[in-house]
This record gives sequence, structure tokens and C-alpha cells, in this order.
Amino acid sequence: MLTSEILQKELKAKPILKVGGAFDAMSAKLIEINGFDAIWAGSFAISATHALPDASIMTMTEFLAVASNMVESCKIPVIADCDTGFGGPSNISHMIKKYENSGIAAVSIEDKIFPKQNSLLENGRQELISEKEFVAKILAAKEAKSNKNFMIIARTEALIAELGMNEALQRATAYQNAGADAILIHSKKETPDEIFEFSESWKGKIPLVVVPTTYPSVGIDELIKNKFKMTIYANQTLRVAYSAMNNMLREIKDCKRISDIKQEMSSMEDIFELQKMYEIKNQEKMIEDNLKKMGYVDE
Repeated sequence: MLTSEILQKELKAKPILKVGGAFDAMSAKLIEINGFDAIWAGSFAISATHALPDASIMTMTEFLAVASNMVESCKIPVIADCDTGFGGPSNISHMIKKYENSGIAAVSIEDKIFPKQNSLLENGRQELISEKEFVAKILAAKEAKSNKNFMIIARTEALIAELGMNEALQRATAYQNAGADAILIHSKKETPDEIFEFSESWKGKIPLVVVPTTYPSVGIDELIKNKFKMTIYANQTLRVAYSAMNNMLREIKDCKRISDIKQEMSSMEDIFELQKMYEIKNQEKMIEDNLKKMGYVDE
């Protein structure tokens, strides 16, 4: 079963999906190991691991390479954050074919201008393209996909741009009518009141998606009650990795021996297990046994 089909089935079967944000294959694998429903290949986190701004600097090819590594390493669905879609409708068509062929289950595209800036950047430029222009992108995306289960998540930044609730609702409705499979409504408020107001007013039929970065105290039961079907923990893995590595490096620089480090570290065995090193050893033994049976190796 394709992961795109798995994602669609889980959306229907579960009250809400928990999606963990990843920035490489290792973080994606840890998300899978810890029982999340899907992986978010976030542009902010991936840009940060390249020490680049989240401002449309990296190319589609670079983002796709990272997301493809996640697909190859994991069995759960990968949802790729594709920012503004890397260009106009023709670029979107090309993008959809590439991402779908790579085994990615869904893509998210947003209605900002290119180049965009991160939604939570203080005093950042948050400008949107017209509703008509973004509808054209969704139409192009829908036309380009060949797998009916491959999801196009339309992300409206109307609330981020402070254009008001009516604008957000109008755009979301237009995006649904154009063929989007889900709506991601983003907010930078410190409480979930704004997104709850949106969900209460939303008359659409496709799933609602939320990224509760700035209002972390919101409960999963509250999100379910307010009709959200997917919540994305987009950047917590990146932030804790940054903190842990930074703290360890400060310690190791000043200490006289590794045993003095107080920062918690995984064991080598943990990493071997992640890498499936012992599966390689078992495979080597199996090959050796078969070679012996075939007479290629002296007993």
C-alpha cells in the first residue's frame, strides 16, 4: 500500500493525526519509531540544518533530496513542506510530478509571495499573492498528480498577514473549490482562539490542519473538538537538537575528559540499532552460509 493511501485512510479512521517535524532521515526515523502518524519535512528545519534562512533560498531539488531520504528510511507517510511551490503553475506541475514519483504522500503549498519569509519572523514581510493566482497553482497541482490519494494541502497565511478572518475563510473556500485536499490554517497568536474562530466558521468539507508552534498549551482534545484532523509539531525536533548539541559542545570544549560531560547522550548501541547494523551482520552471515552450500567457501 502506498503511503499516500495510508495517510488518507488514517485521516478517515482517527480523530486526529499527530505529525512530527523532521529535518533529515535520522530525525524522520525517530519520529516513526516513537509512533507518530506521519512525518513533516519542514522547510524551516531543513533550511536551518543547511545554516540558511527560511526565505526561499534552497531549491526544489535540495528540499526534495532531503524529503526523499526520509521516504527511503521510513514506512510512515512523509508530508513535504513546499513553501510557495517554487514558482508559478508550471513550476507547481513539475514539482508535483517529482514529489509524487519520490513516494511522498502529500505536499503543502502556501499563498505567500516568492521569496517568502518565515511566518513567525518578528517584523517579517508577510505578503500574499492574490486568491486567483493561488487558485491557479492548486488547479495546476491537481492536474499534475496521477495518484488520487496524493494530497495537496493548501496553506493560507491570511491570519499571519493580518488580513482578517473573512479573508482567511474566503481563501480557504476558494482553495477547496479548486481541488485542495486539506486546508492548513496558520496563526502566530499565543492562544488558539483565532484558529478556533476559523474552525467554527468553516463550512468546508476537507480536513483542517494546524501547526500549534506559538500556542503550545493547546490540548489535543481541544483540537479534536474544534474539527482539526491533523496537528503538525513542525520544529520541536530541530530546536531540541540545537539545544542539546550546543550544550554538549560547550561542555566538551571546557572539560578535560569526555566522562566529565553532564549532557545526556545516547549509547553507541542506540545508534547501531537506528542504522540496523546488526541486520547487516545477519545478512552477511546468510550470504556466507549460502556460499558454503554452493561450494564457493571451504568448510
